Amino acid sequence: MTPAPTPRNWLSIMTLGLIWGGTFMVVAIALEGHGPITVATARTTLGALSLLILVRIMGRPWPGRGTGPFVIGGGLLSTAIPFSLLSWGQQYVPSAFAGLSMAMLPLFVLPLAHVFTDEKMSLRKTIGVGLGFVGALILFGPGLSGGLAGPGFMGQLACIAAALCYAISSVVTRRCPPVDPFSFAAMTLIVGAVPLIPAMLLIEGVPRFEGLRPGLAILFLGLFPTALAALIRVSVIRSAGTLFLTLVNYMVPLWSIFFGWLILSEDLPLRFFLALVMILSGVVVSQWNSLKRIRLRARASGG
Repeated sequence: MTPAPTPRNWLSIMTLGLIWGGTFMVVAIALEGHGPITVATARTTLGALSLLILVRIMGRPWPGRGTGPFVIGGGLLSTAIPFSLLSWGQQYVPSAFAGLSMAMLPLFVLPLAHVFTDEKMSLRKTIGVGLGFVGALILFGPGLSGGLAGPGFMGQLACIAAALCYAISSVVTRRCPPVDPFSFAAMTLIVGAVPLIPAMLLIEGVPRFEGLRPGLAILFLGLFPTALAALIRVSVIRSAGTLFLTLVNYMVPLWSIFFGWLILSEDLPLRFFLALVMILSGVVVSQWNSLKRIRLRARASGG
């Protein structure tokens, strides 16, 4: 049985939500001096190097036979494709929108898991997914500019597509044979870097120093949302379980809205907040039993 969450676990999950929630604001800053493919490539490559060093220092075993398709699928769907989609989309939409779109991730996972795993949909989960997708329709609104064919709408679509990629990747990872999470994460980042590096060189050329602000943003993206977040994520899973980790889904969109408003002075229309309420309501409804179990464990640890 997974032990009850400790105060350290709660601090870890809040830190993880802060890091991942701030990622979209940092991507927007990195885009001030670099193209979207360069941002995605630097993020993936620096993250891969960080985790490779970490795996070597910790002496972690590398993925064994039978994991190749899962590593490749996970690498493309959790790094190369969504990183590129988010970087490209954030040229045309606020960082808050990108963070809000990630709140759709657990709602995408549920129907995918129903088809490809033994986790089946129930009436309650179906209602939750429905609420979430109503929130997504509110989030899209009329498009930021130019209607359905304009760059604003396409940027929105790219962010939602990135969330879908993450959802598919989570199902792929769930079906993967037992593997060390650190080495698996390192290998997926390597797989992601392989197509991104030549694409960057071909389309945007060799990166150049474009100022301290975007340069520091690139370093942050490569180190914190990957290496440090991987350490925290694994620590939480091992001590409090994967169920407890799902709480981060509620924190990321809140932090993305906060940082977008505070640091980037983004205009946040009312529909963003309406969409947030609908999407998070859908997540709560769909994961109600899971949240009850977390609450009971937390109460047990406190009493």
